[in-house]
Amino acid sequence: MSNSSGDADALIHILYIDDDEGLALLMQKNLRRRGFSVEWAESGAAGLARLGEGGIDAVVLDHVLAGETGLDILPSITVMPDHPPVIYATGSDDTSIAVAALKAGADDYMLKGISADYFDLLAAALEQSLERARFRRETAQAQEVIRQQRDLAEMLLAEVNHRIANSLGLVGALIRMQSSMTTDQVAIDALHETQMRINAIASVHRRLYTNRQVGSVQVDEYLNSLLTELETSMRDDKRPHRIVLTAQPVNLATDKVITLGLIVSELVTNAFKYAYPDSVPGEIRVTVDQTDETLRVIVEDDGAGFDPSSPARGTGLGTRILTAMAASLKSDFAYDPGHDGTKATLVFSLHEGK
Repeated sequence: MSNSSGDADALIHILYIDDDEGLALLMQKNLRRRGFSVEWAESGAAGLARLGEGGIDAVVLDHVLAGETGLDILPSITVMPDHPPVIYATGSDDTSIAVAALKAGADDYMLKGISADYFDLLAAALEQSLERARFRRETAQAQEVIRQQRDLAEMLLAEVNHRIANSLGLVGALIRMQSSMTTDQVAIDALHETQMRINAIASVHRRLYTNRQVGSVQVDEYLNSLLTELETSMRDDKRPHRIVLTAQPVNLATDKVITLGLIVSELVTNAFKYAYPDSVPGEIRVTVDQTDETLRVIVEDDGAGFDPSSPARGTGLGTRILTAMAASLKSDFAYDPGHDGTKATLVFSLHEGK
């Protein structure tokens, strides 16, 4: 049964699932006056078939059907993609039926009647359900737009990090080529140290684009990669040292990770160069742990020791870099004079602006 009026397309299309044709006729007559076009399905199977054709804005589902109940049909409706809202109609005042219907996905329920007040209430319930459905669709669409924009921003950011890492890698390669054409050992060492500083920064950007992280890096993974490359680069027969990392999995903002990487790189490089006599193997330990809202980083060895007040053994650039980087982190940075060897400790806040 369908509304044959020529202006039916301008009305809100309702599917009424009930095995009582008389009630369906009454429903059609009364709801049309209130702006609804009603189609009737006399069984659950017929109702589901009609819904599959599309074009239905809302459903009024009766509880008692021939050989089944509306609760048997309701799950098949609610699993449909973007299904129309369902008003569950029952002639029973048993609240457990209403509760079961709402749990199964009905938008609302009504106690059946044939009075004008009943159809007014039903029309109001349909309008409210349609408004809620419209709000859900618009919310879902807005969330999808936001998700797409976020994915695009992350993709672009990953591409930026990829290009930065590649550019820094190219700079490092140029420095390596320059050092291979230089015979001055002091210049070679300076270029080598510059290359390692560049690599400390490039490693952050490589990790950002390979892990698709935005704005933060996991410190333990980053330092493990950085120190592995540093040991491979510096370890030889003259400096057969090992770097041992013990670090908790802590996420840190990108700018702080870059600064931390430069500090750790400087300290480990100094230990490699000066802690132990030539050809004597030694261990360089890097420890990272989180204490409340701070991060503590320790770089230590068991070598000859270091007096911060003594003149610089090289150009002094490394010391100036350490001082500047520690200041940018607003950190506490100190050497332990009681340690047998060299022990540097850096403590700073994990939170921005602190």
